[in-house]
Formats: sequence, structure tokens, C-alpha cells
Amino acid sequence: MAGYELPADWPDVDCSEFIESAGLRWHVQLRGEGPDLLLLHGTGASSHSWVPMARLLESDFRVIAPDLPGQGFTELAPAAQCSLTGMSRAIGHLLHDLDAKPVVIAGHSAGAAIAASLCLRGSLNPQSVVSINGAMLPFGRAAAPVFSKAAQLLAASPVFTQLVALHAVPRKPVERMLRQTGSNTPPEMIRCYRDLLGKPRHVAATLRMMANWDLEQLEANLDRLNPALTLLVCDKDSVVLPAQGEELARRLPGSELHRIAGLGHLGHEESPEWFAKQIQKAAAPR
Repeated sequence: MAGYELPADWPDVDCSEFIESAGLRWHVQLRGEGPDLLLLHGTGASSHSWVPMARLLESDFRVIAPDLPGQGFTELAPAAQCSLTGMSRAIGHLLHDLDAKPVVIAGHSAGAAIAASLCLRGSLNPQSVVSINGAMLPFGRAAAPVFSKAAQLLAASPVFTQLVALHAVPRKPVERMLRQTGSNTPPEMIRCYRDLLGKPRHVAATLRMMANWDLEQLEANLDRLNPALTLLVCDKDSVVLPAQGEELARRLPGSELHRIAGLGHLGHEESPEWFAKQIQKAAAPR
């Protein structure tokens, strides 16, 4: 499919497969054998974000890391399918087609909200959900509808998405954007973000996801979350502040909160070893 071809030098391209499910052509990286581990990336990223950590976990799990609809190399979905509910439903179908029953779901940023939504919908019942700098509470509640409407308008503008993509291609703007997350992103990851942000479709999908994201219903139901919840927060995260993880830990008495110093929003890319160990702990028999 034009515009969705994987570059030959994409990280661990030999683990990549294209799978038809829920009306979409998905790019999924699959590796390893053992109990299923589902990894869900955040807004504007792709499965490449998990590669350093997945390399450490493939000896213990069958690691499943899809690109979310429209992002990375997965086909762009209609706007309704880019909502939290729509994405959760589509990923549920994908996992059914893969005959996957994850024992752990780990989500980064918005991926953590999708992980929780999958469990609350009854689609999956893993042993644990691991939230990495998870964005599971509404940002700026009063302003949220305004930002949503703005994102809808921008996502519908091919001129805007082309301009964003053209601006992002040079290395320095991408490095500057990644530094603003509080992270010191490794060169291999920077190269991938440059490639993704140079694609108007990826930019449009990111905006479409933002435009259709509503965390209020998720927030109202988080106390019904059945799997054990592990909250991993990075002290230098300037995108989802550590205070959000602390608030969730207070609200959900059965959850565990672990903080790591010196890392930002993309901490799992900076220190994959630490995060891999936390996932292994979450998968241990209880």
C-alpha cells in the first residue's frame, strides 16, 4: 500500500508483519515466545518506541507491539475509530485475530489509557497493567473541548499537516521537540521520529487522535479496573507531570507507584533496562 512501506533500515524490521483486522491494515512487530505481552505506544510515536525494551523482553514473552491507527505504518482509520473507545475496540479485534491473551499490557502515555480502556470494556483481563508516564486523567478540564475542536480543524487541513511535516524533517526541530519532553532521546529513536514526523498522514493521525480523545469517562471508571496497576513515572517528565501518577496512586489504593529520577516522558527509550525489569515483576505470579 503506497505510503505505508517500511524503510529497509527501520529498527528490527525483521520482526514486522502487516495484518488485516478491524477494517485496517496494521503494522505489528512480533517477537519472542512465551506469555503474551502487549505494548501500546503513545500519541505521535509508533512501535519503534518499544524496540530497545522489547529486545530485552523477547526471551520471556511473545511481545506484541502494534502501530496505532494512522501512526507509524498502520492504515489511517476514520475519525470515530481514533477515539479512545474506537481504538480500544479495534485493538481488541486485532488481538483476537492474533489469538493473543496478554498477561501484561504496558502502555506509554496515551497508550496507558488504551490499556485501561481495553480492560474496563471487558475485552481483556490481564494480570497487570503497567502505565509508563500514563496520560489517564483529563488535561486542563475546562480547556479540553477547545483543544479538541482545534485539533479537529487542523487534522482536516492537508496544508497544515504538510507544513508540520516539512518543518519537522530537519534534525534540529525534532531534537528540540524531543528535548522538551524532558528526555535525552537516543540517536536511533531520533531518526525514527524524524521519519514519522515527515509524513503528513502520521501528523494528521496524531491530530485526529487528539481531536477525538476523551478521558472523562475513563477517569470515572478507573476504580473498577480489575488487573493490578503499576504506575511508572519519570521525575523529569514535562508532558505528563509525575503528579498525575501520584494522584492516581492515591485514588487507587491497590496500585503501585514507582518513580525513577533523571528521565523524561520517553524514559523507556532512555533506560529500557529499568522498565523491562518492572514489566518482568508485573508478570510474576502473585
